[in-house]
Amino acid sequence: MKGYIEERAVEIANYIIENNATVRQTAKQFGISKSTVHKDVTERLTQINPALANKARVVLDLNKSERHIRGGMATKEKYLHKSKYHQNF
Repeated sequence: MKGYIEERAVEIANYIIENNATVRQTAKQFGISKSTVHKDVTERLTQINPALANKARVVLDLNKSERHIRGGMATKEKYLHKSKYHQNF
């Protein structure tokens, strides 16, 4: 593996752990795709630093288990704003 990819994988894992970030948030922060974030954490990082990979994986698994809740809250928020907008007219 090239050095910059290894460095990026470590930076990504640290960002995820420190910010309790989702794959989507991490991808946006680093300007890369969600699949690259996932590959860096699940495949590349396990070869470089298995302990760090496990810590990041715990955060990602927690976020994945909660994503249906966040999606529901986003939908609720969307319709709350939509109804307020229509009441003004």
